[in-house]
Amino acid sequence: MAYHVKIDVSPIYEMLNSFLVYVTKKWIQHLDIGPEWILDVERKLSSNVRAALAPAATWPFDDFDVLFAWAAYKNTTLENQDFLDMLTELSADELFARVSPLMPELTIEESTRIRNSYVPLLRLWDQHYCRNISEDHRVWLEEDAEEKRILLEKMGPELLIEYATAGVIVEPIAGLNEVILFPTVHNRPINMYCFYEGMMIIQYPVDIPEESEDEPPTCLLRFTHALADPERLRLLRYVSDEPKSLSEMCEELGKEQDPVKDQVTALRIAGLLRTHLLGSNRKEKYSIRPDGVSELNMFLESYIRI
Repeated sequence: MAYHVKIDVSPIYEMLNSFLVYVTKKWIQHLDIGPEWILDVERKLSSNVRAALAPAATWPFDDFDVLFAWAAYKNTTLENQDFLDMLTELSADELFARVSPLMPELTIEESTRIRNSYVPLLRLWDQHYCRNISEDHRVWLEEDAEEKRILLEKMGPELLIEYATAGVIVEPIAGLNEVILFPTVHNRPINMYCFYEGMMIIQYPVDIPEESEDEPPTCLLRFTHALADPERLRLLRYVSDEPKSLSEMCEELGKEQDPVKDQVTALRIAGLLRTHLLGSNRKEKYSIRPDGVSELNMFLESYIRI
């Protein structure tokens, strides 16, 4: 059965994404903003705010699945504070009812804990960080989302997701009815998925325009970085025949998981690998992405003006 795709855009997603990156430091080495962004934010936050946010680093990462589910079923006109007010004002039963069909294993106690723990910290984050984000970011996200809505009519769900995410393949899966796709700036160039009962949320990155035409575009730098390592080139050749899981790569190549995972990540964020999502069990396989090779040639020719 085919699934429906909804293109969503909201400052609420960007608030949650930036907060996630700051408190968990997850993927920071692979993000364009890099570890220096963490240091820059900490220099701007007061010691009291930093101390208040610090405990969230030890909370379960799966808490964000609940936060993003609440965000996905918000009123589309809500701003950050409106969203946080809504979470505060709803009763524990009402709040739980919003996401319990999507997350059958979630308890009302966990739902209430997440609301009570995160809302005060997200208010601080919105006040001391999000309100200082350039309005340009919002414009870029809204324009990109509108472009994807137009393309959805022409390309269909599967192709649109692969195009927007530079290689994520979501084939029709039994029970999957809806995929919510939304753009983000802070998590570029990675994709993040949230799996639910009957639904998925996928975030895709939007690149910031280059400040100068003389500077190599970030997407070209990702390509050249990924291809600079002979091991990564060999890995591309290895997955050119059929999709392989990370465990299959390690076993067949006789390599440890961590270095192979790093190589896959570098190739994936450059758009040179497809990621095949294999159902709600969150298993993945990887294959070469022919469009990525074509894009490398296009970006290189455009930059050096051939």
